[in-house]
Amino acid sequence: MANNGFLYRAFRLYYDGFRSMTLGKTLWLVIAIKLFIIFVILKIFFFPNFLSTHAEKGAEADFVATQLLNNNQ
Repeated sequence: MANNGFLYRAFRLYYDGFRSMTLGKTLWLVIAIKLFIIFVILKIFFFPNFLSTHAEKGAEADFVATQLLNNNQ
């Protein structure tokens, strides 16, 4: 079985690189925690679902279209 394909070589590159890391694993953990905070925690507290409170169920597209057309005049 030939394992010289591009995907296999790319996988081996990253696999060998991550296996030999010492400080890098900690840095990747910090990056993952920061991304979790940015995309989950901030979404929950600072970006509420505006359409669910202002548009009727099933008519969200019409609400957005009317808002865009009315605000551009």
